Amino acid sequence: MRASVGDRLLVHGRVEGQPDRSAEIVEVLGPEGSPPYRVRFEDGHETLMSPGPDSVVRHSGSED
Repeated sequence: MRASVGDRLLVHGRVEGQPDRSAEIVEVLGPEGSPPYRVRFEDGHETLMSPGPDSVVRHSGSED
């Protein structure tokens, strides 16, 4: 997984009915764009994440 500041991290819900969550990547702490990432969710909460297989990076400027 590779990301840059400004990309979005989409975390899929793990159980039925749980919504996906999206966060902006505000800092990349691993080498060459690898995790961990400091992310900011829409409610302003920031946390450090090492995303698992339930997560996808949406690169800024992409039209996914």
